[in-house]
Amino acid sequence: MVYTDTKDSSVQINFETAVMEGMGMATGGLYVPVEYPRLSPGFLNKQPEPSFRDIALETMRHYAGGEIPEDELVRIIGDSYPFSAPVVPLDKNTYLLELFHGPTCAFKDFGARFMARVMSYFNRGENSPLHILVATSGDTGSAVGSAFHRVPGLDVTILYPRGKISPLQEKQLCTFDGNVRALRVDGTFDDCQRLVKTAFTDKELRKRMRLSSANSINIARLLPQSFYYTYASLVVRNRIPRDSKIENPAIIVAVPSGNFGNVTSGLIARKMGAPIAGFIAATNANKTVPDWIVSGEYRARPSVQTLSNAMDVGAPSNYERIRSMYTLEEVRRLFAGYWLDDEGTIQGIRDCNTRTGYVIDPHGAVAWAAWNDLQGGALERLALALNTGAQWAAGRETPGLAANLPEWTQAVLERRAVGIVLETAHPAKFAETVKKACWREPSLPARLEKVLKLPGLAQDMTADYGDFKHWLTANL
Repeated sequence: MVYTDTKDSSVQINFETAVMEGMGMATGGLYVPVEYPRLSPGFLNKQPEPSFRDIALETMRHYAGGEIPEDELVRIIGDSYPFSAPVVPLDKNTYLLELFHGPTCAFKDFGARFMARVMSYFNRGENSPLHILVATSGDTGSAVGSAFHRVPGLDVTILYPRGKISPLQEKQLCTFDGNVRALRVDGTFDDCQRLVKTAFTDKELRKRMRLSSANSINIARLLPQSFYYTYASLVVRNRIPRDSKIENPAIIVAVPSGNFGNVTSGLIARKMGAPIAGFIAATNANKTVPDWIVSGEYRARPSVQTLSNAMDVGAPSNYERIRSMYTLEEVRRLFAGYWLDDEGTIQGIRDCNTRTGYVIDPHGAVAWAAWNDLQGGALERLALALNTGAQWAAGRETPGLAANLPEWTQAVLERRAVGIVLETAHPAKFAETVKKACWREPSLPARLEKVLKLPGLAQDMTADYGDFKHWLTANL
């Protein structure tokens, strides 16, 4: 497979280069495949559906074939995924995809563990370590720290914003030793991401050390996240005849969205043939992309702190990849945009628990509320407003559905659609918020309880790039 740069289409590199560089050194662009091959109909239509690991192997044959031997791919996938992604029915039209069964209880385990093992494979035989820089707004840091901890030949520095992630999230990412360390930045996630991106385009720094990224900037984070979209859509497609009796339903995936890497992985899965009709881009008050879908104007902005902190991104990097894959009009046909404020997030947790008995985390709650509102008539009301010329306030300053009707609107109106809601983190990681909504704390998994007893080892850092560069050269 050949990969190119979102900012320079003349770039032609292989998978190894794309993974090990992380992003374009000269341009600051992101690497993308030049094509998205389709999985064969015979594979997609197998009965029963292929296993999660089978989907992972079949997908990566296309993207890494010829560079990683198949026996190594099988080993990497097996080592990466001693867990899977259960599909849980909430009602006859709604399924929850639980992505928190990995070691750090967040969806980012799926991408980080695969990427760490791929990087270690490509780094074999090198005399110097590869330095991984990663910015996190919550769960990325702990997933990367866990995935890369004590992996030979790799060295990791995690940047996170002071006071803007949950106490448990902070414990998870700042208690590693050895080859993994954390910097507590006096700023926002966007400041952390800016420091990392600036380092990647600093030619003088890159002459002194080998750098790569573990954010969704890196293509090796996004490709493995596509596995669970394909898997879940096939599972749901096969369950629908028993659960809801809907003929040829439209499968809609509601995705909690921050840096938009997760939903980009869904787009990759769809291009490869996953039976997904469309997506709901569900955000908190950091609604840069839903606003772009409606207005056509992309305006990055400072991030706003919210209860769903992993989505607190005002300048989502993967906007570039989405634009490289689709025109704005194509995006409008595929996506509904939706956002919630903190009050709506609390209400979403409460309503989901009251109606289904399920305890959901603040990020999944935003996606669940979006799908629930669409099922409950929000699309119908929007269609009526747009057809009659009435003003639609929701999605601009008022939380709710943005003023865009995707091509799958009619399927929802005719009750021919089913939803897959992504539950991206274990609710125990946000116990205080969940308790406020449900009046009880969620149970704490043993692997999280263990982390709370460990000492924090983070070092303080300013948001000034000069200070960050000095620290890198002095310590790595």
